[in-house]
Amino acid sequence: MKKHRLFAAWIFVAFLVTAPSAISAQTTAATAPTKDSSYIDSQGTAHVTRIVPLPKTVSPQAQQFLARPISDAKSNSSLEQRRKGTDIWQARAGKEFEQVYPVNVSHSTIAGVPVLIITPLKVPSKKQDRVLINIHGGGFNSDSGSLTETVPVANLTQTKVIAVLYRLAPEHPFPAGLDDIIAVYKEELKTHQPKNMAIYGTSAGAILTGEMAVKLKQLGLPQPAALGIFSGMGDFDRSGDSQSMYALDGLSGYLKPPSGTHDPEYVGSTSPKDPVLSPEYANLTGLPPILFITSERDMLLSGTTILHRAFLNAGVDAHLIVFEGLPHAFWNNVNLPESREADQDMANFFDRYVGK
Repeated sequence: MKKHRLFAAWIFVAFLVTAPSAISAQTTAATAPTKDSSYIDSQGTAHVTRIVPLPKTVSPQAQQFLARPISDAKSNSSLEQRRKGTDIWQARAGKEFEQVYPVNVSHSTIAGVPVLIITPLKVPSKKQDRVLINIHGGGFNSDSGSLTETVPVANLTQTKVIAVLYRLAPEHPFPAGLDDIIAVYKEELKTHQPKNMAIYGTSAGAILTGEMAVKLKQLGLPQPAALGIFSGMGDFDRSGDSQSMYALDGLSGYLKPPSGTHDPEYVGSTSPKDPVLSPEYANLTGLPPILFITSERDMLLSGTTILHRAFLNAGVDAHLIVFEGLPHAFWNNVNLPESREADQDMANFFDRYVGK
């Protein structure tokens, strides 16, 4: 029964984000393509259809997850509706995660910034000096990860995690959220050595993690022991292939191909090529070891792998894991064996580098 509740909550968020109230017509069995096709025009634009069977290379739970019906009609939901729905889902999903990964969760403020403190039920003495800082996802305008991204990592690493509830766009465009995260990090530096700290995030939080590392270098502040960029990107000026192929839910749901600057409400008046906003334009040498995680049907697959190469080319100890067949930030669903594997990968990486 617990599994069904979380699965329903995940569907609810996907529905709220991609298909509520007044919507345009959706594709049906009668109007869906029935054959593969491919035409490349004179500008190099690909006009394609593909009939993609359900992959047998993923777990049965992932197959069920991929097979759920999601409308490809455009959503007309407001930002207020998105935030309300995401908050409801995050609270429910957080409780489900806590049943699998028991922790204590409390609200607090650090340097005037609201945060969640996620603490394992037992912290070994050798890990009491460690702290991980999470930057949650949510498209820069909502919170879709302060619990689902932190509860499993805190439990598996037996380390306290601070989830920063940074200011959101469009009310607070770049660099407001980044400034909040910097403020929390600087405060934690007063009581923790950098070697005992790590910073990580998913989606918007993954992007902010890269921005954070570049900003710390610019400010001359010490870097943490490790970074985690889980489905992110580092270039607001250009789009990769995956954003033209995959929606939030991979091959299902409404697809909005990129055009112009990414996330203009977040970017605000900043140049898309600003090296802090877009770390691919920054000098990445000397940054700490970093783990990248993405998946085959992730809309940010291109962005994640391109940024990974940029770190590698700068001589950084950069690791990359790509999961088969799954969509953007799939690890927010605790019912998938692949999610638990991804969370363990994150935990193993932090244990390898933090506190050494």
